Amino acid sequence: MSESVAARPRPKPKMNPKMWWLVQFRTWHWISGALCLGGILLFAITGITLNHAGEIEAKPQVTTRDAVLPADLLPQLTGTKDAPVAAPIATFIDTALDIDIADKPADWQDDEVYIALPRPGGDAWLSIDRASGDAHYERTDRGWVSYLNDLHKGRNTGPGWQWFIDIFAVACVIFSLSGLGLLTLYARGRKSTWPLVGAGLLVPALLAILLIH
Repeated sequence: MSESVAARPRPKPKMNPKMWWLVQFRTWHWISGALCLGGILLFAITGITLNHAGEIEAKPQVTTRDAVLPADLLPQLTGTKDAPVAAPIATFIDTALDIDIADKPADWQDDEVYIALPRPGGDAWLSIDRASGDAHYERTDRGWVSYLNDLHKGRNTGPGWQWFIDIFAVACVIFSLSGLGLLTLYARGRKSTWPLVGAGLLVPALLAILLIH
């Protein structure tokens, strides 16, 4: 009889509400922190470079490429406002100049077609003479600092990076709120908790109100 009683599994102790919240906040805090690590470092560093953009010297590098459309493609060099060039022309440009203009909106003018090709950290464009078929491509590269700054701003980065920024922002909110939850649970034993939290909220607000015009 005693052996059967001893063999019974002991019931797990009931977790009190504070411990439950502590487990939840810790779990969400480290998960969101791990997901945000790379993004936080990127946005923190580029926040500094953007703040001192005028002091960081950039030497733009300009690259140009030229090609001439075959005569049999010239009749297809037509289009309406913002319509992309015909597929055979896009294929030729991709082969001759290594530039993907398929489905890119084009500015159709009387004498030429102009295609803007903006990119992070620089700019690019392609123009094609509608009479002669002369194609001229120009790309400006302003360096890695400018590239990372444009990633920070989401400038000319495409939908994939914009989705990343949205998801990263949500993860940062979870990281901040779970950190606030941990601060709340530990505040009783750390008297400086709420003064520091208050300073973190008030200092940016006061700087914006008093020093930004």
